[in-house]
Amino acid sequence: LMRIFGSDKLDTMLKRLGMKEGESIAHPWVNKALERAQSKVEARNFDIRKNLIKYDDVMNLQRKSIFSQRREIMESEMVTETITDMREKVIDNIIWDNISEDSAPVQWETDLLKDQIKEKLGVSIPLQNWIEEDSFSGDEFQERVNVEASKILDDKKQKYGTELIQNIEKQVLLQTIDKSWREHLLKLEHLRSVIGFRGYAQRDPLNEYKSEAYELFEVLLQTIGEEVTKFMAFFQLVDSSKLESEDTKARNTDLRYNDLEENSREAPQNTVPANWGKVGRNSQCPCGSGKKYKNCHGKLV
Repeated sequence: LMRIFGSDKLDTMLKRLGMKEGESIAHPWVNKALERAQSKVEARNFDIRKNLIKYDDVMNLQRKSIFSQRREIMESEMVTETITDMREKVIDNIIWDNISEDSAPVQWETDLLKDQIKEKLGVSIPLQNWIEEDSFSGDEFQERVNVEASKILDDKKQKYGTELIQNIEKQVLLQTIDKSWREHLLKLEHLRSVIGFRGYAQRDPLNEYKSEAYELFEVLLQTIGEEVTKFMAFFQLVDSSKLESEDTKARNTDLRYNDLEENSREAPQNTVPANWGKVGRNSQCPCGSGKKYKNCHGKLV
């Protein structure tokens, strides 16, 4: 403690007083120096705690935001509007992250756009045909993709029923938020463990943490939207009766396999004379040759 927080003058003073290592220190000057060192320790610990609280404040703000959204979802009877907003945001990102407003459609990377739309929305679009149209633009492109993507959910409502789809939307949204939030906390924990090294580059670690934590939170929200949108686009419900039929078929297959296995065990047993017991000489040989026992294995007895 004294080596870290004591001054150089204290070391000189102890030598002048003739103090030796391990000797009890009792002097007004030394006591005063110890008090100053103790004050430095407490001030340093306070700064550490204060910074830790500031780091926690960043995480708590994000927690309040995400839990507020989660509570709204739980209290809502239907979340279709939220699902729609997420899907439209995903479409907006796909399009405007890959094209610029002043670029002509013929300059777009059509394969990349089509692949991303297919991967994230489950929609196949005739983009090349659209591009050849007069006055086709990025806004028109976005609107058409929105229409095509919404058709997928409308078809599922027709197929499975609106109420069931609304229940699925709510459950998927809550589960995705929970999973993504847990992953986000791990990222924040890792960021916090390494952010202190930014101080060596003359940058304030706390400000760096705030900035990067905000960027991670933006990624979190985007990830939630993309995963929910992708699930709603690709999921298919399986008829439970078909599952039961498949399960019955599997059980019957197991039974047939077990019967076959049992018969296979019995067959080798019939080829072992020790298992035959007493056989009449004029009876058919148990080995299955069709001959009388006396003219087959009975010759050996």
